[in-house]
Amino acid sequence: MLAAIRNNIFPRKPKARLAAVLALTLALATALAGCGAKDGDSKTTAAAGATSGASAKPADKKTLRIGFQKYGTVNILKAKGDLDKALAAKGYTVTWTEFPGGPQLLEALNVGSIDLGHTGEAPPIFAQAAGTPLVYLAHEPASPLSEAILVPADSPIKTVADLKGKQVALNKGSNVHYLLVKQLEKAGLKYEDIKTVFLPPADARVAFEQKNVDAWVIWDPFFAAAQTATKARILADGKDTVANNEFYLASRTFAEKNADAVQTVLDEIKKVDDWAKSNQNEVAKLLSPQLGIDIPSLELASKRREYGILAIDDALIADQQKIADAFFKLELIPKQISIKDAVLKK
Repeated sequence: MLAAIRNNIFPRKPKARLAAVLALTLALATALAGCGAKDGDSKTTAAAGATSGASAKPADKKTLRIGFQKYGTVNILKAKGDLDKALAAKGYTVTWTEFPGGPQLLEALNVGSIDLGHTGEAPPIFAQAAGTPLVYLAHEPASPLSEAILVPADSPIKTVADLKGKQVALNKGSNVHYLLVKQLEKAGLKYEDIKTVFLPPADARVAFEQKNVDAWVIWDPFFAAAQTATKARILADGKDTVANNEFYLASRTFAEKNADAVQTVLDEIKKVDDWAKSNQNEVAKLLSPQLGIDIPSLELASKRREYGILAIDDALIADQQKIADAFFKLELIPKQISIKDAVLKK
């Protein structure tokens, strides 16, 4: 029987024998390929993908994940697209994620969902106190008129002192948190003299319009939009009270490992700030479709802010430290922090 099988597989005639060998080889290769696919389809696919993409060097590609809010230079940067192009030339892909406020943005940075973003003064203090490994990169000039305590147009509340016992809405840990603290202090009230209602901007706007709260502490462009749509009255803004600095922040690991990308971001911010300073009406038109806010509101917000990018210096660190110390004293943060610890060492 063995001889018969051998004769069938390897016939005695040379040409027939060669044909049989080739046929058997092809059959065995096909069978082995089928077994490989059944045993590990994903491994086979991954290996094939790695081989076919070798010339593109996917391992060299990097991603910069930027978090942004509903207003600021970062929005202009996103709308114009220049940063994406500049970083693409350095091998980076940029992804953009919008957040309702600074606290939410920095929480995403804390859990590793983004690498870089922008917020006002208070969010990085709350985040640092909670253990977020952030670093300050730079800041915009002070814009104290870009945030305010609002009351309805027909409200009987005339001064900040009248807020005693009233419900005041704000986004907890946002830049306006410090504005509220300082305005209450200026009016001779304690923080405990009011009832804080912590709501993100969209929910706070609804509560404000329905008069479920007595006042709303908010920043632009939500501030401007509320003025335009509801004729909300300014009870107090940041003038002569707070600086209202806007900060650019990053995770420490990303900043230390991607210094070139960080510098590119700062360079592009400077360029777009220089353009925006002289083209504020164009800024409003550019951002309106992106933000879903009307042009008149954005023009109002743009006129209240300052444009430019500044280095983190000792004076700025001292100002941030005052805010951090005030929050600790009020037990708004769980521990005392040193702002210097969150400054990127050069």
